[in-house]
Amino acid sequence: MKDFHSGLTVQTAIGAEVLSANNTEVSIDLQGCIGAEIVLDIGIGGITFTATKKIEFVLTHSDDDVTYTAVTDSDILGATGISNGIVKSLTAAHAAAASYRFGYVGGKRYLRLLAKFSGTHGTGTPIAADVLCFGTINPQADQA
Repeated sequence: MKDFHSGLTVQTAIGAEVLSANNTEVSIDLQGCIGAEIVLDIGIGGITFTATKKIEFVLTHSDDDVTYTAVTDSDILGATGISNGIVKSLTAAHAAAASYRFGYVGGKRYLRLLAKFSGTHGTGTPIAADVLCFGTINPQADQA
């Protein structure tokens, strides 16, 4: 088996928790990365999502960790039709837990991921997101 472990680091974009409102965004620093993959884990929906009661996952990027702009189709692998940085939308029933992944190829140093809630969410939805970074200088430090 090939060694994938020694080249990777993981940064938490959204800590694993049940959310019913927007998360607090954290900056993900991609310095030293030659590739980044966003892994989004979503549990069973706390509500039945609709066009007005929804969760939109908005990815933004920045060169300076101050001014963030929305990603576009050319910045992301695995999603198309990106508008206003929305890489995933929950607008219908989400009856089973699922994982989604998106490759970042935008070239900026920093990323932020927002789980943007619209409408009333009386019951929360389990959400987690990590950014996997493949380093330029390996091996990467263990994170056990």
